[in-house]
Amino acid sequence: MKEAGKGYGGVAVLLAAVVLLLGLGSWVLIHKDYSVRQNEHRHRFGAVYMTLNNPFYEIINEEIRTAVENNGDVLISRNPELSVRRQTEEIQELLDSGIEVLFLNAVDWQQMEPALEAAYQAHVPVIVIDTNVQEDRLVACTVVSDNYMAGVQCARHLVSHAKSGQIALLKHSEAKSGVDRIQGFMDTIAPYPAFAVVDSEECQGQLEQAMPAMERMLQRHSGIDIVMALNDPSALGAMAALQNAGRPPGSVRIYGVDGAPETKQMIASGDMTATAAQSPHLIGRLAVKQAYDILAGQPPIHLVELPTMLITRDNIGDVNIAGWDQ
Repeated sequence: MKEAGKGYGGVAVLLAAVVLLLGLGSWVLIHKDYSVRQNEHRHRFGAVYMTLNNPFYEIINEEIRTAVENNGDVLISRNPELSVRRQTEEIQELLDSGIEVLFLNAVDWQQMEPALEAAYQAHVPVIVIDTNVQEDRLVACTVVSDNYMAGVQCARHLVSHAKSGQIALLKHSEAKSGVDRIQGFMDTIAPYPAFAVVDSEECQGQLEQAMPAMERMLQRHSGIDIVMALNDPSALGAMAALQNAGRPPGSVRIYGVDGAPETKQMIASGDMTATAAQSPHLIGRLAVKQAYDILAGQPPIHLVELPTMLITRDNIGDVNIAGWDQ
């Protein structure tokens, strides 16, 4: 209100006079009516992520929020902390609040049908981000990286730089993105019997779960010398476990997906082998563009699939180590 007052001194004086004449009760009514008029043409968007305990999703959310707020509109974001039940409840709450578009990063790609059906019945288009959902018919648009190719890129690098190895997998099977990355990796190494997957564990893509998961696999298979992690937080958890186990840095080939600044620094120092980089900035910008296109009556692009780039020590000098891919 102070900023507005700078350009409207006469209006401020007039409102002050109204307060004196009509009293505080009337002022509350006038102020409330003014706010309603200011907000009646603002679009309301909702965004629900699987978790915000990951800078990747924080960046996507900030890209969407920046575009929405720069347009004078409202974004309401929710964090169900990897709970399908909470995510479903939060989606219903957002629908009840009158959102016009829902951005969804699903906790479990196979259990979103009730929430998606509710949005469909409410005529609220859903834009899925980062990881696909099974009930694709209920979705207006999906914006993801080529997650299968990310796994392929990691495997291609492995088989071209090593002759054999014992592989441990860190997985997140509730996320279709995680499933696709591991599947791309597995399909690519399948013709090479010298590479054997000796163990795997679920970690929900979380560093704090990946570390003990890696420790358990090392206890069962001390000869593990390759780790394929579904994302960079999991890869960082694996590196912490290997360090605690006394494994020298660089003695185990570690692959991840994301292109986080921390993992790029690890690649530069030789502690990590490679990461298939994606851009949370671009995912967020493209998702919000699709949202505004839909509101403008334009038909959405049903699938937007972005390429990933494998970052290794060979090309680390060509990327921004301190930040995410733009």
